[in-house]
Amino acid sequence: MLDAPLQAARALLVPAFEIAGSPVTWLEIVAFWLASVMVFANMRVNPVAWPLAMASSLLYALLFADHKLYGEASLQILFIVVAAWGWWQWLRGHGPGGGALVVHRLSARQRAAVLAAVLAAWPLLGTLLARATDSPVPYADALPTVGSVAGQFLLGRKAIENWAVWLAVNVYSVGLFAHRGLWLTTLLYALFAVLSVVGWRAWQRLAGVR
Repeated sequence: MLDAPLQAARALLVPAFEIAGSPVTWLEIVAFWLASVMVFANMRVNPVAWPLAMASSLLYALLFADHKLYGEASLQILFIVVAAWGWWQWLRGHGPGGGALVVHRLSARQRAAVLAAVLAAWPLLGTLLARATDSPVPYADALPTVGSVAGQFLLGRKAIENWAVWLAVNVYSVGLFAHRGLWLTTLLYALFAVLSVVGWRAWQRLAGVR
């Protein structure tokens, strides 16, 4: 029953062209397009972003696993689960006061808690990847992985700070993916970094924050 999906995945992993000597697969091209549209939908607080996130995450899981970035690959599977939760939050979720979930800022204590959680989880995941996989960059892979989990949950709750987290993750990931020769994905994350700033400002306007 899995023969057809596996054959389709293998077909997508066929190189379409090369950038700086590194192959760019059809899978990376499709994932690039889906993820780009997803970010624009997020900026507009459009729930269609979440099914797009699920589709692009599935493709990126295959791509990252093929390049031995196991932390990033596992993260994409988690993204699919969190995207389903975020989709429900945007459609049916409630804010702290019981009203409809709206774009808002975290308190200083909440921001500190998010930062502490990321810094605590980073070495734990890095150690796990170092011991359980053949990843050549386990700790470098682990940092954007835990940062992305935090960003995804903040996005699902419509917290403005999700854009700050994504900006840091995206800037860092540019170097990581360039190191692994994923040039189209490197370009995508550079674009994501710029869009993180744009999205941050757009959500501040929505929340009436200056």
